[in-house]
Amino acid sequence: MAAKRWIDLLGEEDLAFLKRFVLASGSLKELAQAYGISYPTVRLRLDRLIEKIKVLDSQEITSAFERTLRAQFAEGRIDEETLRVLLAAHRAEIGGSS
Repeated sequence: MAAKRWIDLLGEEDLAFLKRFVLASGSLKELAQAYGISYPTVRLRLDRLIEKIKVLDSQEITSAFERTLRAQFAEGRIDEETLRVLLAAHRAEIGGSS
């Protein structure tokens, strides 16, 4: 079975944002106007999406659990300390290194 591509792992909200970004020719100003939010808010959303894509596309992360945790961190849903604690517990449980 082939591994899923990073784009297949994105949620509907991320895909919609990515589509609007492309249709706006990468203009964050235009995207901010379309969403009715500030430029810095759009910039933050894009930065988080970039980090999430890096995590989802990483060949070094083989655990689905770790990939999910790192994606949650990239989205700002969990903080760095929580990420570290959960990863350490997961690695200890599976017998890996922390």
